[in-house]
Amino acid sequence: MLDKIGKFMSGGFFKSAKDTIMAYLPPGLTPQQKLEFELKFDALAAEKDAAADKALAESTEALNKRIAEQEGTASDLKSIPIFGTIVIFLRGVQRPAWGFYTMYLDWVWFSTVTDYSEQQQTALILINILVLGFLFGERTIKNLSPLIIKVFGSPSK
Repeated sequence: MLDKIGKFMSGGFFKSAKDTIMAYLPPGLTPQQKLEFELKFDALAAEKDAAADKALAESTEALNKRIAEQEGTASDLKSIPIFGTIVIFLRGVQRPAWGFYTMYLDWVWFSTVTDYSEQQQTALILINILVLGFLFGERTIKNLSPLIIKVFGSPSK
């Protein structure tokens, strides 16, 4: 979210503002004066880009620090003799375990002749979307949404 705000305030906003202002500059300006204005405006945009990047980096660092304070870090868990090692292992194996379990469910679903109810099929589709979204990110799900809707959506009338 903060990244989107930073991009809006830096790139797109200043380019639009520059284009608008350039269109309304007095017609009597020399090309040299127009170039000087453009250079000053570009310097201002670069300065604001740097400030937005700095603010984004600071907010990301603050968020990471807050998460570490609330949830703890791996080094905190190492201080707990046996239980800490087990928790670190489980945290590390969670993604692959869910991924392989989902692949197993899909393999059983597609390889057997067993008829699943509509509710079971919907649950498997939802599990796939959740696990794939967790493993590969939100962007993948957004990119695949039209295909998912086309394949699994309600039949056309």
